[in-house]
Amino acid sequence: MRGHHAITTSALRDRIVQLEWEHSELDRMIDRLSDSSDISDLELRRLKKRKLKVKDNIMLLQLQLEPDKHA
Repeated sequence: MRGHHAITTSALRDRIVQLEWEHSELDRMIDRLSDSSDISDLELRRLKKRKLKVKDNIMLLQLQLEPDKHA
């Protein structure tokens, strides 16, 4: 059972790293595009909403890793 926990913990950490990268990329894209006329307000809002969802997912996964730390 202990080996399964290690795999799960490792998988959670890997997923958090992926989501943090995606969040960072979305942040850069939003900054770059917000000054551009090449994107509509709707598209920009969608990117911001996606960024918030990614951040929420990161927090949920972090809570699974260390539930007492975020209480």
